[in-house]
Amino acid sequence: MTTVLAIETSCDETAVAIVKNRQVCSSIIASQIPVHQQYGGVVPEVASRQHLEIINQAIAQAFDESAMNWGQIDGIAATCAPGLVGALLVGLTAAKTLAMVHEKPFLGVHHLEGHIYATYLAQPNLDPPFLSLLVSGGHTSLIYVKDCGNYETLGETRDDAAGEAFDKVSRLLKLGYPGGPVIDKLAQTGDPQAFVLPEGRISLPGGGYHPYDGSFSGLKTAVLRLVQQLEKDGGQLPVADIAASFQETIAKALTKRAIACARDYGLNTIAVGGGVAANSGLRKHLQAAAAENNLQVLFPPLKFCTDNAAMIGCAAADHLSRGHTSSLTLGVHSRLPLTQVMQLY
Repeated sequence: MTTVLAIETSCDETAVAIVKNRQVCSSIIASQIPVHQQYGGVVPEVASRQHLEIINQAIAQAFDESAMNWGQIDGIAATCAPGLVGALLVGLTAAKTLAMVHEKPFLGVHHLEGHIYATYLAQPNLDPPFLSLLVSGGHTSLIYVKDCGNYETLGETRDDAAGEAFDKVSRLLKLGYPGGPVIDKLAQTGDPQAFVLPEGRISLPGGGYHPYDGSFSGLKTAVLRLVQQLEKDGGQLPVADIAASFQETIAKALTKRAIACARDYGLNTIAVGGGVAANSGLRKHLQAAAAENNLQVLFPPLKFCTDNAAMIGCAAADHLSRGHTSSLTLGVHSRLPLTQVMQLY
């Protein structure tokens, strides 16, 4: 059994966890959402300062919750890419310092690899190969998971990520930040068939469409024009119907691409990760489509859909068990393709 203390500070959650292989011993998540709501989105400098204020307390709480001590820790990990540079540096510096002080191996972990491993926390018997649908505020990708550290990107959004589209449409509808949860809740009372919106297909040079890539910027613009037209016509804006139609469009687009990709590559399991994995519309559509196609679809528990350190620890434990460690000179990367993850070790 490999036990890892993991730190995640890539954006606006200060998270620390202790993970033993695929078992969560403790998981502390301090969200900064109330701090950033007044700005309508994450302010990088504010996020970094918040991480600095909370990180030591979160580490102490992780040990208290797990009832473990430093002698039981085999390695220390932190998210090093991708994310906000200042925020990443807080977690990475803390992890490196602890690794030196306690003479433990250090591992830098790719944030998206963490989201893949989030499914393992609820499905410890899951093994590659499988298809991972990663849908978050900054990323929307279809990943062929071949083994630990061995990934192939089969499809992705060409512009806005799904979570980013939720935030922008929420701002447009004056619903606040973050957009995903509020739109999901409002959509429950709206008509998803009220408005027909574009799913954002990507045209190929020789004709036809890319089967797995997508685009959400056109959908966002379509919602903007719809709102402008409805406001011009007068009357009360049907916000719930717009939210429901928007969510329905994204859920259908993601489901179509994921199912087609899994079938084309002969993969029987689709594991969904990232904040948008918590969306009820996506869960409903993808589960129904998977059942129709004799595929298995797996969602992590809601608490592990958004950013957390348990998923980082799970990925780090697997790497450490294979002898992978990172240099203490490792830096942070605001962007780093998942296919280059082994450069971190």
